[in-house]
Parts: sequence; structure tokens; C-alpha cells
Amino acid sequence: MKKKKILFLGESYRADAITWMNGLKEFGDFEIIIWELKSPSHTLKNRIFRLIEFAFSFPILVRIIAAEKPDMVIAERTTSYGFLAAVCGIKKIAIAQQGISDLWPKKSILMPLKKIIQRHAFKKATLIHAWGPVMTIAMKKANVNMDKVLVLPKGIDLKKFNTNIAKNQDKIYAIVTRALRPEYKHDIILKAFSKINERNFDFVLTIVGTGSEIQKLKNLAADLKISDKVIFTGTIVNEELPKLLQSSNFYISMPTTEGVSASLFEAMGTNCYPIVSDLLGNRSWIQHRTNGQLVKINDFESLADEIIWAFENETYRNLAVQKNRIFVEENANYTTNMKFISEKYHLLLKN
Repeated sequence: MKKKKILFLGESYRADAITWMNGLKEFGDFEIIIWELKSPSHTLKNRIFRLIEFAFSFPILVRIIAAEKPDMVIAERTTSYGFLAAVCGIKKIAIAQQGISDLWPKKSILMPLKKIIQRHAFKKATLIHAWGPVMTIAMKKANVNMDKVLVLPKGIDLKKFNTNIAKNQDKIYAIVTRALRPEYKHDIILKAFSKINERNFDFVLTIVGTGSEIQKLKNLAADLKISDKVIFTGTIVNEELPKLLQSSNFYISMPTTEGVSASLFEAMGTNCYPIVSDLLGNRSWIQHRTNGQLVKINDFESLADEIIWAFENETYRNLAVQKNRIFVEENANYTTNMKFISEKYHLLLKN
């Protein structure tokens, strides 16, 4: 039987996108064709180039569709790529909301246009992905037909992100796995660990990955006199991440906005105790001092206090990470969830 073809519209380098596409190949036997905008969006100049590229992208998509004849189109985000999916002429359309609302940044002069194109994408979509319940709030406000919405995370590979390695508990072994960009507030984490250092608690803080803030953060660690206890790994291969998580006993994440974090699931799967910013997206999975801790954004002193509290309550912490492992097995299992999503796509195509 000939494989069904899916046209994927989105940034193919992103870990979430790779998980989505790999799951569809593995469990749905789909062939994936990729198209993405090439212009980055890190600066105002780049965003202008990206907007121009977006404006002239439709004829390119038409040519790709004519040549490849995909059976279905899927799109990251409900604005840019979602709108292209809605107008490209393919009847079966799945779009995924990536953030709380995808209408970002809030003060953008393009916000009225973004709302219009998102509304059109919602209307034309056959299936709308909400990777977690927090994403449905904005959808309901936008009067989306909720019968089209599938609330289910893609999940994580529990064979890779497992609990096979015993944790060292003699000191705080903390890990941060978010991109080194301003919105992830690594500076707040470093300041918190400076306070922890002042209070004579021993630690190793591992900051994974890279980004625009890396040199600034290295300089801050030096200024705070904790450089000898902070490891900046830089870019790592995918196989290294589970090992780093397994050798850590704390997972720290302090973003200013959050939708559904695969990084959090990965930490929960490897028995890393999570301490994260108090945001609606995180409250979907973490209850304060029940299976993790929630800290107010930008409050490094409270973050330091919460880390120390958790470190001193080892019995509670060990019970919490056991609960979290069971939770991800039941709710964020990549094999189970991507099989379900793949079957859903085949059912859509059959109908």
C-alpha cells in the first residue's frame, strides 16, 4: 500500500517538531515533506525579512503541493504556518497551538492581523492540537469549535528518559535544559544559586545548550563567584541529555511564559525534582510542595529558599519524583500518545 504523505509546515530543527514528525513516521508510516520559513526572527530586521518571506510563500507552497500531492498538511502554530495550511488547498488540515495563545508578542503592531489569520486557521482546520489543557483557554475565548480539538501532549520517549541511574543525594545537583535566551531567565537561577552558596550549601549547576545569552551568563556566574560550581555544556548531542538528567536531582526552569514543556516531562521521567516558575502552563502538571514547587517569576530569593527547602526534605522529594514518573508513564508516554495521534490522522484521511 502506498504511504500517505504529510506536508509539514514549521521549523523542522525544533525538538518538538522532530518528536512530532518522527512519531508520525514510526507509528503512522507516513511520509513527511517539510517546508519552513528560512528567515530567523531574533531581531527586528530579521522579523521584517521573515514577514516578507511569509507574504511571498504561497506560490512556493502551491508548486510543492502540485509536485508532491500530499494527502494532509500539518502546521506548527495557529498563526503563520497555520494560516498557510488553511489557504494552501489541502482539505485535511491539522494545526498545533504551540503557546498559551500563539498571539505573541502581546504588544506587536501586527496583533490585529495575527488574530484574523489565526481565526481563519481555526475555522478551516480539520483537527486542532492542544498539547495541554492550558492551551484550550485561549481557544475557547476565540470561539473555536472544541469538537475539533485534541488535548494530548506528544509525550517523551520513556525508554531514553528513564530512572536506571541512582541519584547522588549528598548535595544539590541541579540542571537547566532551556535555551539560553532572555525569556528563560537563567540570570535569576544564577542569582538564586549565589544565595545558596552564601548559605553554605554545596551544589553543581549544569546549564545545558546555548543561545544569545551564553556569554552574559558566564560573566554573571564569574561576578557572583560561583563559576567553579556552574557547568555550561554548550550544544550537546541528543543522546547526552538523558544521562545529564539522570545524574541530576533537581530540575530548574524559570521562564516568563510557558505552554506545555517537554523539558519538564523529561525531568519528571528521570526523577529530577522540578522547581519551576508559577505559571498557568506549569500548574497543569505541578502542585506546589506536592510533586514539585512553583516560584514567582523573577524572585531569585524565593527560588533559593525553595531549593534549600526541597533539599532538606529528602523523604518528601523522593516520594514526589516517584509520583512524577508514574504521571508521565500514564499521561506523557511518547509511544502511547503518538500512536493515538497517528491513528487519528489515518481516521481523518479515511473519512
